Amino acid sequence: MLSFIPDTYAYEFTIANYKKFHFMTNSLAIEYFRFEEDFMEDNIRCIPMIVRFKLDAIGIKLKLKEWSKMSYYERTFLAEHPVDSEADIDEYRRQLENLILEHTGARPTLLAAVNPSWTNTNEIPHELNEKLNALELKLSLVQWRALTTLQRFVLLKLSRPSHENKNFPKAMEEFGLVP
Repeated sequence: MLSFIPDTYAYEFTIANYKKFHFMTNSLAIEYFRFEEDFMEDNIRCIPMIVRFKLDAIGIKLKLKEWSKMSYYERTFLAEHPVDSEADIDEYRRQLENLILEHTGARPTLLAAVNPSWTNTNEIPHELNEKLNALELKLSLVQWRALTTLQRFVLLKLSRPSHENKNFPKAMEEFGLVP
């Protein structure tokens, strides 16, 4: 069922092949958080945090309007495809650029340089401390360091003023940071 390039036997990746693979295996391995459940179970209608994390890694902004035009399989691919190596990142970027162009006729919007403060485990970022103080919540440096990179990313994304605030306390609770 998988498509191969005849002379090289190298795997030819396409969204169509991905869709066939999912149909054959009936697998769905999207990593998401409990606070995201309501929109994950509804055809992945919002952009999950795992995809937002990957978007920052490749430097592309994906608008909800663009996401909404994608098929379930395209959304699933974006959630599941790794960005662990430079080759993965290049492939992900190429696939996303093609999807955006295909669905909108436009080139993707590039992100300004991303400062991955979620990777700094020596201090809790200022913007996160401000959010914690506003909600009268506490987070120790030991707790910050114990979080996964994705969890730290999520807390920072949810602490931004432009983001819906209802999920920040839910994430704190889900990550075991509040009693």
